[in-house]
This record gives sequence, C-alpha cells and structure tokens, in this order.
Amino acid sequence: MVVDHIDDGCPVLAMDYSATVGGRPGYLHGGAIGGMLEMAAFAALRAHLSQRELDLRIKPVNVSIEFLRGGQAERTFARGTVLRAGRRLANVRVEAWQSDPQKPVASCWMNFLLSPR
Repeated sequence: MVVDHIDDGCPVLAMDYSATVGGRPGYLHGGAIGGMLEMAAFAALRAHLSQRELDLRIKPVNVSIEFLRGGQAERTFARGTVLRAGRRLANVRVEAWQSDPQKPVASCWMNFLLSPR
C-alpha cells in the first residue's frame, strides 16, 4: 500500500493486486480490502488533525465495513473523509474503488477516540 496522491489535503491510498492480497481466484481478499479501508481512515484523520496543528493520540473505537462488489485483480484505491473531529471523538467515512470512483467495491465507517499525548 502506498499514498498514490493527495486529494484536497487527504491522502488517497493505492494497493496493487498480487497473490498476497488475493482471495478466490481473480479477486481481492476481503481482509485486504478491510485493512486498506482502515489505513485510509487513519491517514485521513491524521492529515485532518495535522492541518489543524493538533497532535492527538487516535484510538479506533469501532469499524463497520460494507462490501459492495467483488474486488477484481487490479489496482485498488481508498480515500477517507473526516465527517467530524471533535474534542474526544472523530467519525471517518472511507470508500475503496478500482477503475471508477463512482463504483466503490467497499466502504466503511470508523469512529476514533481522540486524546492528548
């Protein structure tokens, strides 16, 4: 997984298909997709807090993943959006897609506990 580019101040992650992230033949493993969604949520929240010049400890509280279609054997992207970052909690929405951002393969909601270091 790498940061492919920055979109409106938020990192967009990319993951190339390989045997290590494969599930059934020709498809991504759900765990690889879930891990990518989580990393995109962390990256989006860290970028958001950095823009506000806040150095807070972030701890995941829960994650809810929706698998929308089978991930094919091609490059996958994921981008998180911080919907709210208050004093103690943050809510992040993430979508993963392949060739078309309008057709996500999976999405998730993640909530984080924020605390001072």
